[in-house]
Amino acid sequence: MAEPGVAAVGLGRAESGGGADGAGADPLLSQGENGTDSRTIRVGTRRSQLARIQTDSVVMMLRELYPDLCFEIVAMSTTGDKILDTALSKIGEKSLFTKELESALERNEVDLVVHSLKDLPTSLPPGFTIGAICKRENPLDAVVFHPKNCGKTLSLLPEKSVIGTSSLRRAAQLKKKFPHLEFRDIRGNLNTRLKKLDENEDFSAIILAAAGLKRMGWENRIGQLLGPEDCLYAVGQGALAVEVRAKDQEILNMVSALHDADTVLCCIAERAFMKRLEGGCSVPVAVNTLLKDDQLYLTGAVYSLDGSDSLKETMQTGVSYPHENEDGPNDDVQHVGITAKNVPGQAQEAAENLGVELASLLLSKGAKHILSVARQLNDAH
Repeated sequence: MAEPGVAAVGLGRAESGGGADGAGADPLLSQGENGTDSRTIRVGTRRSQLARIQTDSVVMMLRELYPDLCFEIVAMSTTGDKILDTALSKIGEKSLFTKELESALERNEVDLVVHSLKDLPTSLPPGFTIGAICKRENPLDAVVFHPKNCGKTLSLLPEKSVIGTSSLRRAAQLKKKFPHLEFRDIRGNLNTRLKKLDENEDFSAIILAAAGLKRMGWENRIGQLLGPEDCLYAVGQGALAVEVRAKDQEILNMVSALHDADTVLCCIAERAFMKRLEGGCSVPVAVNTLLKDDQLYLTGAVYSLDGSDSLKETMQTGVSYPHENEDGPNDDVQHVGITAKNVPGQAQEAAENLGVELASLLLSKGAKHILSVARQLNDAH
């Protein structure tokens, strides 16, 4: 279901499938100076209000960079949007919120797709790449309280208060930190979950990503921000990703201007950590990253389902490297599914190695056993 964009641009590319081999000039970057034919860039997104807000923000940035281009938003429902009566960790599908969008990308029905990065598996299907990662919003988790508990914190809630979350990662950490609370699955988009919280007495509070609440304009609903000492966040949380066809050089060059270098490096480290652990939404894996003074710090952890068993470590690496020659042979090297031409390749490599090394350290200390048991228990339930 397409929705209209804005003014069009002259391009030397007649149809969306053209230029996928990367040959020739980059007409998208010439902002309409190469001819008079109009070209519409079709942007795929999920139908939810938050997904649309996130996609609109990306399109707005692209319009500022390429004011002559026309953007058309194509919204669609995904498997994860349709299955609302089952916990995400039970469905067993790695690309719950991405498969339908990637199918449209593969069929040339859209030119790029905007995702929440945390929805994207660490291994993308062949032929796709993450062409841009935008500047990260606050990656922390937030507590939204039932109106009757306004002004409280998790530690002040009464014994046996029920907290809603669809995340094994959040539940595992918070069960250990707040043993007096009970945790129950809650599904649906942000609007649905907040409605369930406010209109029923089932939940005393729910846990959501602060980034989503802020983008929806609901920051005032945040009753408590959970710092790293309370709850490490999900891999890629708070960052938006633009997925494109890996060989579509025109589109890849166009969206690469959206890359935020610091966010790219943090997310490469996080995704490499997750990939090495072979983690996913069916096991509790959590991270925290910090980039300061050219040093990238990555904290990573794995948990049992009840949080009683856990491993957590922190490592760091230097990421200060000069830019390589843009025309060099490694332009399109992917790091855990990310192609970032405007971020030094050596820095990306260092970030990826950091994630792999941290995961390897945890595995050497028994992380595989913790995750295997967690996966088996989750499947059994």
